[in-house]
Amino acid sequence: MSESRSNYTPRPMSNATTYALGGVAVSLIVLIVIAAFQWGRDDVAVRNDGYGSVRDTEVRAVLEQDGSILLGRPEPKKTITIFEDPLCPGCGNLERIYGQEIAEQIDTGALAVRYRLVNFLDDRSKSKDYSTRAVAASRCVAEAGSGPVYSRFHTDLFTTKRPSEGGADLNNTELAALARTAGAGEPVMQCIETGAEVDAARTTATAQTTALGDALGGSAATPSVFDGTTKVDVGDENWVAALTE
Repeated sequence: MSESRSNYTPRPMSNATTYALGGVAVSLIVLIVIAAFQWGRDDVAVRNDGYGSVRDTEVRAVLEQDGSILLGRPEPKKTITIFEDPLCPGCGNLERIYGQEIAEQIDTGALAVRYRLVNFLDDRSKSKDYSTRAVAASRCVAEAGSGPVYSRFHTDLFTTKRPSEGGADLNNTELAALARTAGAGEPVMQCIETGAEVDAARTTATAQTTALGDALGGSAATPSVFDGTTKVDVGDENWVAALTE
């Protein structure tokens, strides 16, 4: 799957790549559809380019019991859900194009985001467990509680540092260094380097994949964004703005 330029708006391709995953806490096979994107010829700037990641120190990251990571201010006007795999090219495109626009809406309290991270692309990483380890690292960073730190880590994880499918990926030491760059402290580094959250990440990421399949009627696609139980059309370049109207 080819990498895409970051300054174009994504549109779904007609020939999405499909993977089959069996036996994730259910007896039926769950079809995993990795959303691929093609980019139009008309240049469209990254949404809210220059804003960066979340800034407000009142924004908190919360690692929830089911493994979801909630990023937002207290009492946001709306909470949306984003399903992503750390190796997914489409997820990287989503974060590059809309991440800064989302960050500003989080800072203002208009939105909070519940990230539900999945790991069905493990086998497409060189280490064969990159997605799981990246989810584990995300858990370590989120447990520390800082919204701006988690936001910076998440942004880098999905954009500038996201490996290509089948290419070299990040080891735990490199994931820990990424967290350090984002501003995380030594306990977070230790958590990532020792793989303390890997087993929990594998369990929760598999469960999140099943939940996504259920939400989409038996197939799962990343990235997938939900406003409550309604799937958001991320092919509409104004989808973030529409959610906050």
